[in-house]
Amino acid sequence: MKIFSPFYDKVLRWAVHPHAPRYLVAMSFAESIFWPIPTDVMLAPMALTQPRQAWRFALFATLASVLGGAVGFALGWLLFEPVVMPFVDFMGYQHQMETAKSWFDHYGIWVVLLASFSPLPYKVFTVTAGVMQMLFLPFMAVSLVGRAARFFLVAGLMRLGGAPMAEKLRSSIDWLGWATVLLAVAAYWMLR
Repeated sequence: MKIFSPFYDKVLRWAVHPHAPRYLVAMSFAESIFWPIPTDVMLAPMALTQPRQAWRFALFATLASVLGGAVGFALGWLLFEPVVMPFVDFMGYQHQMETAKSWFDHYGIWVVLLASFSPLPYKVFTVTAGVMQMLFLPFMAVSLVGRAARFFLVAGLMRLGGAPMAEKLRSSIDWLGWATVLLAVAAYWMLR
């Protein structure tokens, strides 16, 4: 049943839209504060369809993400109870924030490097760092390195693949989509 192919084609069309870089910046900024969808969802198809622009897109995503991280940090530091806590409760991030606090206690500011590749969203680390009143400049420096590593890796992989990778993905996207759905359902049933 080909349900994912039309979505794949639509995403690739969106990736070459003239305003796509602006949307990427906005998404990357918001994802560091509250947005639940990872930046990679937009960055990957943009880098895949426009490989010569991949590094530029990764740079945009990195800078916007780190700037958003600064806002998340400030919200955690200054407005946790009135602004952030209701959102944490609504999204169910209590356990993730406790995990982030534990990681900060154990690894210090360096955990932000791991945050770029961990299952915990970066926004949890930005807010938690603010709540814990970590040093701002080291937090920003480590965030810059971690976010750049992630986004340049994604852009680089897509850039290397180029058109052949896009076509290969197109031919197997329905299979991959259904496999992902089955894995998500299995994980849900095993973890509940």
